[in-house]
Amino acid sequence: MRTGTDYLAALKDGRRIYLDGAPVRDVAHHPAFAPIAGTIAELFDTAAAPDSGFVREDPDTGRPVNRLFTTPRSQAELTAFRACATAWARHTHGWVGRSPDHVGAFLAAFAAHPEAFAASDPDDGRDYAAHVTAYRRRVAEESLYLSYAIIPPQASRASAVHAWEGDFVQVGVVEERADGIVVRGAQMLATGGPVADEILVSCIKPLGPEDTDFALSFAVPVGAEGLKLYCRRPYAPAATSAYDYPLSSRFDETDALLVFDDVLIPWERVFVYRDVAGLRRQFFDTGAHLLGNWQAQIRFAVKLRFLAGLARKVAAVQGVDRFPGVVEKLGELASLTSLVESAVLAAEYTAAPDAQGLWRPGARAVYGAMGLQSELYPRVLAIVRDLVGGGVLQVPSGVADLTSPETRPDIDRYVAGPGASAEERIKLFKLAWDAIGSEFAGRHHQYELFYAGAPFVVKGYAFRNYGFDEPLADIDAFLAGYDVPAGA
Repeated sequence: MRTGTDYLAALKDGRRIYLDGAPVRDVAHHPAFAPIAGTIAELFDTAAAPDSGFVREDPDTGRPVNRLFTTPRSQAELTAFRACATAWARHTHGWVGRSPDHVGAFLAAFAAHPEAFAASDPDDGRDYAAHVTAYRRRVAEESLYLSYAIIPPQASRASAVHAWEGDFVQVGVVEERADGIVVRGAQMLATGGPVADEILVSCIKPLGPEDTDFALSFAVPVGAEGLKLYCRRPYAPAATSAYDYPLSSRFDETDALLVFDDVLIPWERVFVYRDVAGLRRQFFDTGAHLLGNWQAQIRFAVKLRFLAGLARKVAAVQGVDRFPGVVEKLGELASLTSLVESAVLAAEYTAAPDAQGLWRPGARAVYGAMGLQSELYPRVLAIVRDLVGGGVLQVPSGVADLTSPETRPDIDRYVAGPGASAEERIKLFKLAWDAIGSEFAGRHHQYELFYAGAPFVVKGYAFRNYGFDEPLADIDAFLAGYDVPAGA
């Protein structure tokens, strides 16, 4: 099993990560990336512990691997998957949205359905199904951390990609060679990409028949020649201390735009090639979208529980946790959090094996929770904001105010409350601000709004997977039970 030390050493691979117009020479030690790299390393150390519950025998190889990178083929294995995904989410308190188990779950489902990767062209002659299953084995054996980039750049949202002006704005194939394909263009949004081992590149946005050059799915090492990652503004360097920014300083998983400057992708890393229908099959026919988003809801439930606990603690420290209005707000928080927690368990309870033996979580529960994610999260933040009030604005500027003999007496006298010392109170409100008001918090607000796509897309998943046949039949049967009275 891979350790955190192994993972950190692997980041020194010549990757080209750009920040403020310059390349980052050492990702593992750069102030923008070292904190999140350290957090991911802790996840690997947690999984590698002999009594962690993560270690299982890979059914395909017989070797010990992380169960989050294997296909759940029984109810018990699905339950064990949830337990391990929860353990990793609790380590980050749900603030790392693309931990290694997210894309790992997608690959586990891919490999369970190799038939979905059959070449669309009968004359192609390449076994993309074998590529997928072999790659999944490698990811499990080496405990690789994969991010993914499956959305086109927002160059134009009103036309098909083949009609965009410019030479391959979205990543596409420009040359086919005996040893692989050469790709050019860009793709977004690789959350955690700068500190990942490899990136799964594909397109979840529907493409048209003329877009075959862009209908690709492949895996690429972050250090591949010709691949560049352009990062958004990182928040960790601005975190003056872990006391002042306890979340920003640990969990900022930088998002990145991928740019491919004629990158060679060997054939064994290509899973879908010039196959528009194949893009959809890989996500939906395999169950990958379902299993991966069940993992996402496990993580989301842990995050909501953290915010609910934060709100409860603030109310107690403020001495208002028995006021009826406050109890009402805490009750609403409890209700919202319970909905997601219950959906996670309901998906497990209603799970069933598919034709290839993959135990799929119940789609109604998974997509039902996803459909409300963009509404639940802003409401949770609004409740926490209401409860903290001006408390997050009157905290001292930094931890130095608590260590300076000139300022500490005033801090102790005027910031302390009946339920906590000044130091405890400031610590709590600094955490609250980092969760709801800092730049890190603002990114998470936007992130959860579009976690699985635009709200209309996510609600479409809920609509298609609810199963309206039965309630429609109930309505039809009810309507058939009465009519206009005779002679009326």
